Amino acid sequence: MAKIPPKSPPQVTPQAGDLLVVIQGEQTRTELMDALGLKDRKHFRMAYLQPALDAGLLGMTIPDKPNSRLQKYRITEQGQTLLAQRVS
Repeated sequence: MAKIPPKSPPQVTPQAGDLLVVIQGEQTRTELMDALGLKDRKHFRMAYLQPALDAGLLGMTIPDKPNSRLQKYRITEQGQTLLAQRVS
């Protein structure tokens, strides 16, 4: 019987990793973009936000309404784990 290798951490884009470093508590898209010094919403969504959400590193405060104007994002346990590994 073959051994199953340990689960490796998700492959994360450098931009998604940068997003983990700046997020504090629950923040809106605009607050995150300001923290990163970004102005282009589409670029932020495609290069930073969506990869972090897809990898399970960030979660939405209103997951059933992803386009809500009140939507905020927060780091997940998986994101905290990855951030701790990245910092150490």
